[in-house]
Amino acid sequence: MTARKIKQLLHEIIAEENKKKPYSDRLLGEKLTEKGIVHSPRRTVAKYREEEGIPDASGRKEYT
Repeated sequence: MTARKIKQLLHEIIAEENKKKPYSDRLLGEKLTEKGIVHSPRRTVAKYREEEGIPDASGRKEYT
């Protein structure tokens, strides 16, 4: 699986998350594993998320 495909899946997972309780990098890694991506540790998820300009969980949280 290419890095580009993993980044695309990250975007999809984040788009579907509950904005009041966004996923941590660890949970994003678990969601990628559920989608068949092997070896997606928290550090790799954080790296790809930062490369895509996606904020961390606290930065994505909505307080409405």
